[in-house]
Amino acid sequence: MLLGALAVAVLASITVGLSRLKPAAPTVEKSSIWTDTVKRGQMLRQVRGNGTLVPEQIQFVQSDTDGRVERILVLPGAEVKADTILLELSNPELKQAAFDAEWQVKAAQAQLTKLKVHLDSERLTQKAAIATLKSDYEQSKLEAEADETLSKGGLVATLTAKRSKAKAEDLCARLEIEKERLRISEDSITAQLDAQRGEVEKARALLALKHRQVEGLQVRAGINGVLQQIGDVVTLQVGQRVTPSATLAKIVQPTKLKAEIKIAETQAKDILIGQVASIDTRNGIIPGRVIRVDPAVQNGTVTVDVKLEGALPRGARPDLSVDGTVELERLEDVLYVGRPVQGQAESTVGVFKVIEGGRGAVRTSVKLGRSSVSTIEILQGLQVGDQVILSDMSAWDAHERVRLN
Repeated sequence: MLLGALAVAVLASITVGLSRLKPAAPTVEKSSIWTDTVKRGQMLRQVRGNGTLVPEQIQFVQSDTDGRVERILVLPGAEVKADTILLELSNPELKQAAFDAEWQVKAAQAQLTKLKVHLDSERLTQKAAIATLKSDYEQSKLEAEADETLSKGGLVATLTAKRSKAKAEDLCARLEIEKERLRISEDSITAQLDAQRGEVEKARALLALKHRQVEGLQVRAGINGVLQQIGDVVTLQVGQRVTPSATLAKIVQPTKLKAEIKIAETQAKDILIGQVASIDTRNGIIPGRVIRVDPAVQNGTVTVDVKLEGALPRGARPDLSVDGTVELERLEDVLYVGRPVQGQAESTVGVFKVIEGGRGAVRTSVKLGRSSVSTIEILQGLQVGDQVILSDMSAWDAHERVRLN
C-alpha cells in the first residue's frame, strides 16, 4: 500500500511538472532565412519603381487634306531625314481644285490688266477735255481783254465786252471743276486697282494653298529622327482613306529620351522635383534628375519623369523597360537595419532577434521609422549589433521563440 501510494505521488508530480513546461520551440533552417545586423550611421533613403524610356518630344505628322494611301515607303524603326517621303496619298479632286485655282489667278490678272487699260483711257480722255477747256479759256480770256479795251475806246459795245468776260469766267470755272474731277479720279483709280490687286493676291493665296496640299500628298518626315509608327492607333494600310488632321506617322529623336517611372503611391509622397535619380537600363546606369511628378494616381502608382543627364548606353531606345531609383534624403547618425519583409515605415512590428550565438531567435517588438528601398530606421526595440531575421516568418506567428538549425 505504501509503495502504491508512493508511485501515485510520483506520477502526480511528473504530470504537474510536464503541464508547467512550455511547448518545445520549432526548428527553422538557417539556410532558409535572411538576416541582417543593426548598424548606426548614414542611411540613404530611396524609392524605386519600374518604367520605360520615352521620347522627350514626339513629332506627329498629320494630313492637311483627305486622300487615299497609295504607297508606304518607310517602315517603323527606320532612320529618316526631314525631307524623307514616308508615304504617298492620292486625291484627284484636290489636283483639279489646284488646276482651277491656277486659272482663277490668270483670270484675276487679266481683269487687272483690263482695268488698268480702261482707267488709263478714261484718264487720258479727261486730260484731253481739260486741255480743250484750257485752250478755250485762254482764247476767251484774250477776247474778253480785247473787248474790254475796245469798249473803253467806244469801238465795241459794253454788253459785248461783258459777255466776253462772262464767257471767259465760265470757262475758267469749268476748267477748275475738270481739274478737281481729275484729282478725284486719280484716287478712284488707285482704289479700283488696289481692289483688283487684292483679288489677284486672294487667288494667288488660294493657289499656293492648293499647291501645298498637293505637295502634302507626298508625306514627309519634317524632322530628323526614327520613325516610330505609321498611323495613330492602328497602322495605316495601302488603300486606306485618311481624313484631314489624321495622324499619319510618329517620329521621335532617339538621342532625346526621358524615363517614366511608376512609384507606389505610399512611397511617392516625399518625391520632389530636382531630386537625384538613377536609371538602370540593364546595360548601364544613367544618372538623372526628377523633372515632373504626376499629380494623379493611376492603378496605385504615381508617374515620375526623370531627365537623363548621362550618355545613353547602346541599345537605349523608346519603350525600353528600365528600373529607376530616386534619392530622397540622407539621414545622418541613425539606427537602421535591412528592411524586413513585412516592415512598413512608421509602424511597430514583431521581428525575431537572433540570440544564443545564432542557435535561436526570440520575437521582439520593434518600432520602425523612415524607410528606404532596402533599409529602414529603428526607433526603439533594437541596439547596434543586434542580428534580426528579415525574411518572412509568418509561419511562426504563434511562437515567441524558434530554434535555428
